[in-house]
Amino acid sequence: MDWICGIAGLERQLRCPVLTIGNFDGLHLGHRAIMQTVVERARSLNGEAVVYTFDPHPRKVVRSDRVPRLLTTLAQKRELLEEMGVDVVIVEPFDRDFARLSPEVFIREFIDESIRPKELYVGYDFHFGRDREGSMRLLATLGPRLGFSVTIVPEVTIGKRDVNSTRIRELLSQGDVSEAAILLGRSFRVRGRIVRGAMRGRQIGFPTANLELENEILPAAGVYAGQLHFLDQGEPERGALLPVVTNVGLRPTFEDGRGLVAESHILDFDGEVYERRVELAFEYRLRPERKFSGIDELREQITRDVRGARDRLGLP
Repeated sequence: MDWICGIAGLERQLRCPVLTIGNFDGLHLGHRAIMQTVVERARSLNGEAVVYTFDPHPRKVVRSDRVPRLLTTLAQKRELLEEMGVDVVIVEPFDRDFARLSPEVFIREFIDESIRPKELYVGYDFHFGRDREGSMRLLATLGPRLGFSVTIVPEVTIGKRDVNSTRIRELLSQGDVSEAAILLGRSFRVRGRIVRGAMRGRQIGFPTANLELENEILPAAGVYAGQLHFLDQGEPERGALLPVVTNVGLRPTFEDGRGLVAESHILDFDGEVYERRVELAFEYRLRPERKFSGIDELREQITRDVRGARDRLGLP
């Protein structure tokens, strides 16, 4: 897959491009429906499946008071798009000058003259250009006039509601990682580097891997069962998946004022993993976070949490 920094970095004419445009935060089932259509159409035309997206998220530039916490990092988005069969991703640097482009200039100069799509597929809620002035009606008028077809991909609904990034963020804020996984089409995952903590977990018999978070969002405070995926070389080897029980929260028993943290106890493992880059998957919520009277009560609860995680993950 070709990863291109903006239209300015596009140095070749794309082959019969079939295009989609959007932010695609989370790459959930609604986005996947668009990607599947684009990839299938590109293959049928012997063309290239092309995604045109933006970084940073436009709201970080034009509405800094209402910035959503993103579900995926740019690196996660890149890997997911490649898994979906996309051939070319153009990541446009989004700044104030770009935000001031009129809808007509954006479509004519950035889309038609630079990418020259044969077909364009967008989601039902797609808007574009300055202040999101560009409507589907304008796009449906301009596209055929410039030589490319425009198709709206219908929304995907689950439980009689649209699948969208806002709904997934709401589910995560409630700790409902199982329902979020249904909308995402995969478990919710965050990335980061394992760093040294206060070593309290080791002192009570349950050492934890403390995550220095790269993502912008964690699920609600609580205890979760899931998997830890190692992204770099070392021991465990790159690509290894190990079962974990993870606490997300403020650690009220210790009141150390560190803010929201994620720390995972790796089941059936006793090794050093400091400085490793990992991706942590949240598969099941076991319980909400709570404060304990002391170390003994906490140790007893963690023992129950480990047993619960084993049961949910199907481990002996």
